[in-house]
Amino acid sequence: MLTSIQAYFNEEKSNAPLVVFRILFGFMMLYSTIRFMSMGWVQDFYIMPKMFFPFEGFYWLKPLPGNAMYIMFIAMLISASTIMLGLFYRASAFIFFLSFTYVELLDKSNYLNHYYFVSLIAFILIFLPAHKRFSLDVYFKRVQASNKTTEYALWFLKGQLAIVYIFAGIAKLNTDWLLHALPLKIWLPAQMHLPLIGELLTFEWVAYLFSWFGAAYDLFIVFFLLNKRTRIFAYAFVIIFHVLTRILFPIGMFPYIMILSTLIFFSENFHENVLRKLARFFKTENAVFVQTPLQNSSLFKSFFILFFIIQLLIPFRYLMYPGNLYWTEQGYRFSWRVMLMEKAGTAFFYVIDSATGKKVEVNNREHLSMNQEKMMATQPDMLVQYAHQLKNIYIREGIKEPIIVADVFVNLNGRGSKKFIDPNVDLGKENNTWRAKNWILDDEE
Repeated sequence: MLTSIQAYFNEEKSNAPLVVFRILFGFMMLYSTIRFMSMGWVQDFYIMPKMFFPFEGFYWLKPLPGNAMYIMFIAMLISASTIMLGLFYRASAFIFFLSFTYVELLDKSNYLNHYYFVSLIAFILIFLPAHKRFSLDVYFKRVQASNKTTEYALWFLKGQLAIVYIFAGIAKLNTDWLLHALPLKIWLPAQMHLPLIGELLTFEWVAYLFSWFGAAYDLFIVFFLLNKRTRIFAYAFVIIFHVLTRILFPIGMFPYIMILSTLIFFSENFHENVLRKLARFFKTENAVFVQTPLQNSSLFKSFFILFFIIQLLIPFRYLMYPGNLYWTEQGYRFSWRVMLMEKAGTAFFYVIDSATGKKVEVNNREHLSMNQEKMMATQPDMLVQYAHQLKNIYIREGIKEPIIVADVFVNLNGRGSKKFIDPNVDLGKENNTWRAKNWILDDEE
């Protein structure tokens, strides 16, 4: 059986799906970067804030000073363009991955699942020969043209998409989503102003229908896309599902990214036709293809296997922690849990002078943006990071050993506001480690 699996992944294939994916990915990232900059988000998220919340292991990362953060986004814009065009392709993919991931790691407040997805895809593209055809690298004879690849390369992309969908489906197999239609029962009626479907969204049975359909869609869509008999119908559902989610919820580019990315599941002939049409439109693709035996190195195969083992394990790390995952959020990020909860919180921070016992309430708005304050109030690791930054501020102001405590109240899926953490814990002495945060109160208390 192992031999047959190896033979399948080593099978020679047309590289047209890789090439089309490269072009579409570069185009989407170019548009996304322009959109991000035009919306003023570089200024709002990375220049104006006084504090940032880097991810664990990257606390040393800092934004570039002043307007220099635009340099990172210009680097993204240029590298996305050259990925699309296939010019200096591997260097472009590497630069885009570094610049995009750097910006993503600067602040947890801005974390989105599709940002994580984009970083992974950009990383994968560095190692894939998606520039051997229909590229400026071929036109300028920087690389030898080829129209072949192996199944390994194609499954790097297919496998990543499969993980996103299937784990998103597994995550929906919980009591709130299936038995209580939460949080859709909260969100859908808020869209009653929409034409045609608005009134329908006020009915509870519609929330249940959407919840169950959403779970089934995520769990099984990949298998229908892999089957050539059901692929067209499955892709129609992909379009309907993501267009509908885009209409109902403000989730940015994610629906369009998934609609275009899932084209990778279509046949070689489909992608060959796409390239033929592009070639006629741009009057190009005159390269002479070199037919040479294609062999993936043992290193590449080992990397491929290790990459997906890690991807399969990361979403299950929440099992290391006690309590309700959606309440504690320990192990929540990077696990493809997309729009599964309605969670809001309020955090009142206090600084106590350990020498005098004087207690002062912190005005969060003096230090945080509106988005940072909103996200920090429900996420324990961000509470700790904020406390550490406050501690440093008050030490500089002359308090030798400030104690940082907080009263935090959180509302999960409309069940009412409850106390989130132990208000007596000095958060300035806590650290974000792999260990469970035993100062998070039970959501039933």
